[in-house]
Amino acid sequence: MTQTIAPRVRTLVLLILAVAGALLAGAAPASAHAALTGSDPAQGAVVDTAPTRVSLTFSEPVAVGDDSVRVLDPKGERVDKGDPANPSGTTYSVPLVSGLPDGTYTVAYQVVSADSHPVAGAFTFSIGAPSETTVSVSAQASDDGLVGWLYGFGRYVSYAGFVVLAGGAAFVLACWAPGARVRAVQRLVVSGWLALTAATLGLLMLRGSYTTSGRVGDVFDLELLGDVLQTKTGAALVSRLLLLAAAALFIAVLFGAYARTADAAPDHPGDGDGGEPDKRDLTLGLALGGTVVAAGLAASWAMSEHASQGLQAGVAMPVDVVHLLAVAAWLGGLTALLVALYRAPVETPVGRDAVRRFSRLAFGSVVTLAVTGVYQSWRQLGSWSAFTDTRYGQLLLVKIALVAVMVAVAFLSRRWTRRLADARGSAAAEEAEEAERAEEEKQPAGTAPAAASETSETSEAGKTEAGHDAVRAAQLARQRAATEAARQKRLRDADPNRFGLRRSVLAEAGVAVVLLAVTTVLTQTEPGRTEQDARAAAATSSSAPATGQGSGAVSLTMPFDTGGTNGKGVVSIDLDPAQAGDNALHIYVEGPDGTPVDVPEVKIALTLAAQDIGPLPVTPDRITTGHWSASGVQIPMAGDWKVEVTVRTSDIDQATVSKNAQIG
Repeated sequence: MTQTIAPRVRTLVLLILAVAGALLAGAAPASAHAALTGSDPAQGAVVDTAPTRVSLTFSEPVAVGDDSVRVLDPKGERVDKGDPANPSGTTYSVPLVSGLPDGTYTVAYQVVSADSHPVAGAFTFSIGAPSETTVSVSAQASDDGLVGWLYGFGRYVSYAGFVVLAGGAAFVLACWAPGARVRAVQRLVVSGWLALTAATLGLLMLRGSYTTSGRVGDVFDLELLGDVLQTKTGAALVSRLLLLAAAALFIAVLFGAYARTADAAPDHPGDGDGGEPDKRDLTLGLALGGTVVAAGLAASWAMSEHASQGLQAGVAMPVDVVHLLAVAAWLGGLTALLVALYRAPVETPVGRDAVRRFSRLAFGSVVTLAVTGVYQSWRQLGSWSAFTDTRYGQLLLVKIALVAVMVAVAFLSRRWTRRLADARGSAAAEEAEEAERAEEEKQPAGTAPAAASETSETSEAGKTEAGHDAVRAAQLARQRAATEAARQKRLRDADPNRFGLRRSVLAEAGVAVVLLAVTTVLTQTEPGRTEQDARAAAATSSSAPATGQGSGAVSLTMPFDTGGTNGKGVVSIDLDPAQAGDNALHIYVEGPDGTPVDVPEVKIALTLAAQDIGPLPVTPDRITTGHWSASGVQIPMAGDWKVEVTVRTSDIDQATVSKNAQIG
């Protein structure tokens, strides 16, 4: 059974490097980590006189370029002039040409948030009165498409490579010194270095296109690359490459000089004869140097992502570094232990002491993750409601559940480790050894003695025959060595405690793959605190009447019948202020008796057939029983709009009803 499981281990190890990205390849592009919280003129506003500039306010500082903010007239011609300015805080403005005529103008923006993610969007405002416009009010972010997918996959691979590189090296130094001479462990750590290096180079090349045009052809634009090198993210990626050069030297010493001094018998250089002063000095030097390099690599993420922006950034960045190091020590060490349990040679088995050391290392890592994770959760969420009301909070709950599962499986591994220590002479191993010996006794003695006798009797054959005998003797010796190694491996694998430990560690690693994937997605997701602040700002903006705009509302009531059980009812829609621009939408679903009814899904679509606009989909959020709402609903122009409502009352029963409403 063990031989059946063993070939799967190589695939699982590769999953640590690749599946984290593959599992999430179909996910939506990275959410923006900065949100537009206000503008002047406001979204959808109708102003009496032409403004001299347009100002945008974001939830956090952003990076702007020459074309980050564009203002287009109804014909699609640019009417902004000069570069965007940052007059104060998180507000950015661009001047407009003078003498703008009446009509609807479109503001399109594409900036980069302080935590390195592109943010794009568009809205309209009008001078005098709304008019027709040839400009689309939607904007495609540069992180959509192939470049965005490649950049996201590169991030996944870089995290996985760091975990394998740092965690695998820590396992060798802290838990199992003979592992420095095991080829499978060497390949694991080197593969982590290669994955992280390749991913970092790829991210550096993709960065320019990722934050600007999103075109594949711009990946090799040297001018864009030069611009990237001047940004905080570009500096972090270059720093990571320099640290990877130092990591290459560390790996060379670890698997070179250190491996030659590692004693194959004990599990650790402090055991047996492995404690010479020179070796202790080398171990201490590698431990200190490796910690510095690993901390520097972790800092290359902390200095350019979530931790570098927002509340208490000076505290959050070192906490984030410690958190990443704990993740690497736990998950990367677990990967190295899995490789050691399945791929270590018979003469260098991973023993109970090494497993115990890793168990202590993993326990310390889990405690560190708990402490730093509590702080990070408070900083990124800010309230208990954000756990369930935001995508970041929901993903964090999934991560906590996965950590709990891993800790439970790790407890089983500790039990197998104790049994492994107490049952070295288990009955199963002894019976297997006796069976092997009985099988050897039944086999013929071999040809070496006969070959020696024949050589003595026919000494006249000379040196040629003696040479043949020597070759046969060497072959026989190799066969016997291989047979003995296979016998020792079967004896080792026959131990049920070792087999149980292998299975539990394999289960831990399987959960770790998913945990690493969720952790990677968290770094791509808008923090819950930011998301809630943006919602509050949007709600305030939508509730306040725009300058020069009347306050009104449209109410529509439509009966529906899905044909299923309890499929009849009435859906009511309130659209406020029912003007071109930003609107608040409320949907109420009631039964035939007028009581609120919960249904699985409600969808809205808006269509202006006269201008061939739409259908524009609106996905409302459930507020309470029978009540859904959506804020910031953009209506580009006034007209006779058809409002379609789809109500689904079961998995298969749904109905679509519609009414026309004059908006604006």
